[in-house]
Amino acid sequence: MSSPSRDSIKRYLVSQDKKLYPVIAAVKYPVFKRNQDIYAALLHSIVSQQLSVKAADTIHARVLHLFPGNYPEPELLRRMSLPRLRAAGLSRQKATYLKAIANFALQEGMDYASLAKYSDEKIVEHLTQINGVGRWTVEMLLMFAFNRKDVFAVDDVGIQNAMRRLYKLDQAGRELKTTMLTIAEHWRPYRTVVCRYLWRWKAANYSV
Repeated sequence: MSSPSRDSIKRYLVSQDKKLYPVIAAVKYPVFKRNQDIYAALLHSIVSQQLSVKAADTIHARVLHLFPGNYPEPELLRRMSLPRLRAAGLSRQKATYLKAIANFALQEGMDYASLAKYSDEKIVEHLTQINGVGRWTVEMLLMFAFNRKDVFAVDDVGIQNAMRRLYKLDQAGRELKTTMLTIAEHWRPYRTVVCRYLWRWKAANYSV
């Protein structure tokens, strides 16, 4: 069975939620590309957290330059000292998290083909065993590495702000998330698609 076309997905989403029309009309359909190196993607995600894109790219490049071939093989990363990692610009906490990811890759494995057989929730459960890896981080992997189409990042601040703007929500905390989850039910099975639309729509139009 062939996959639904972009146009059919867009028509479906607008039929389910009329509020999405201006977003879908204004923003290009997101490009989906798999990244089968889950280990490297997870390292990059941890390095990038709470940093601007420019700062994250700079520090990530410095970390990679510490290793032969610019690739932090798990065994080499596990053995690297915290001071050397910190000299690349990482905080002590992030350096510790990277080493935890390396340890997990060595002990449990992080093979894409094996993980791809799991459900979204099972992947979240598996990878959040790693110190420093939370649900949001794994949701980003599901969206951008595993190419899963129906993930909703309710804890993402960008999504929260975009939905506040689009749906005129004045809630916060648990009440806001409950409302967001209710709205997002209408987007199944393409919640990832809508999240990616919302990020780009917010970035293009609003500074909130």
